[in-house]
Amino acid sequence: MSTDVWAGTARRRLADHAFAGTTRSAGLVILLALVGVVVFLTGEGLPALTAGAVDLRGHGNLVAYLWPLLFGTVLAAALAMLIAAPLSIGVALATSHFAPRPVGRAIGYAVDLLAAIPSVVYGLWGIGVLGPWLVPIYQWLGEHLSWLPFFSGPVSATGRTILTAAVVLAIMVLPIVTAIAREIFTQTPTLQEEAALALGATRWEMVRLAVLPHARAGLVSAVMLGLGRALGETMAVAMVLSATGVVTLDLTSSTNPSTIAANIALNFPESSGLAVNALIASGLVLFALTLAVNVAARAVVASRARSLGR
Repeated sequence: MSTDVWAGTARRRLADHAFAGTTRSAGLVILLALVGVVVFLTGEGLPALTAGAVDLRGHGNLVAYLWPLLFGTVLAAALAMLIAAPLSIGVALATSHFAPRPVGRAIGYAVDLLAAIPSVVYGLWGIGVLGPWLVPIYQWLGEHLSWLPFFSGPVSATGRTILTAAVVLAIMVLPIVTAIAREIFTQTPTLQEEAALALGATRWEMVRLAVLPHARAGLVSAVMLGLGRALGETMAVAMVLSATGVVTLDLTSSTNPSTIAANIALNFPESSGLAVNALIASGLVLFALTLAVNVAARAVVASRARSLGR
């Protein structure tokens, strides 16, 4: 081997080692940061176990304090994903397989721009526009479907309800889920799509038989990522929601459960002592919930990959 070839090989190996070391260091930094967050939340949250009713806003213990917040967080995020998931998948399919290319590109740009809007703007829009606009719909639901616990009333006169907050959250997570779903749909093997069409399938049948099965695991990841975004949203929910800290399934009333993130944002500035520890403990619960969602998503994706032999 000549000297030049040997030197070039040595440089490439050195570059490979440097790149591998850099990537490992980056991964280690992320893990250390994650461990640091867990240690901080746990250390600062444990003293809240001894907090009394004064520090827990009238609740007798930490569990009673956290349960309504956890319920409101899950309820708002679940409602948001019930709205956002089918809408996002539909928009992604329209831009990737149904709409003409210029129209699909324009729709994609418009949806992506939604991610650039600050949370506080969504909150102001929810208070000033969406809430009042939804009041007549809530009144209709209260008049015709009051036998359901979701619309038992009394109906909010301002529209600042858990359902309004869920609609705002759905719009906020829409660009995340749509962008991921669109990329997944475009990665469907062209041969599979053409084979379905050649066998006489309509475009919708081709999507149902070839595109959606291929994208199932990716769609789960997209929805779970959007769910994580909805679980942690703070300002928009804090501004829109007229929270009273109760556990209720009524979606159109002024009596609404709060969320963990909104409760922390609203109460942290004026809290002190064990009240701060209680808020940090609620943050630990939110962290654990978000982590569980992401782990579940990874498990679903890995299971799908194993079933496909990848």
